[in-house]
Amino acid sequence: MQEIIEANINEANFTEINLNKSNFKQVNLIGVDFTKANLQKSCFEGVNLREANFEGANLNETNFKEANLKWANFRQTNLKGADLREANLIGIDLREADLTKADLEGTNLAEANLRGANLEGANLVGVNLEGAELNWATL
Repeated sequence: MQEIIEANINEANFTEINLNKSNFKQVNLIGVDFTKANLQKSCFEGVNLREANFEGANLNETNFKEANLKWANFRQTNLKGADLREANLIGIDLREADLTKADLEGTNLAEANLRGANLEGANLVGVNLEGAELNWATL
């Protein structure tokens, strides 16, 4: 397990990197590019990932609890079983993402794009979906 603590790594390019089971603590990752990265079972709890790009990444069972993911790109990502409780997901792009059995309790998905997303078995208790795009999403 890799641990990254108290760092500012803004706008970095981690395309296709393999950092599964990594732990990020008190880290700013604003605008970081994780396109097609393998980050399954990693922990980003409380991390600032505003405008980060995770398109096509493997985020199976990854912890994003209380993270700032405002305006981030999660298009076509694997978020099966991910923990997104209390995360800020305003304006997030989740088009065609797999959120099967993900925990979204208490998240703010206002203005989010969930077009074609799979939300089967996801916990949606207390989720704010105001203005969210849900066309072709599976609930």
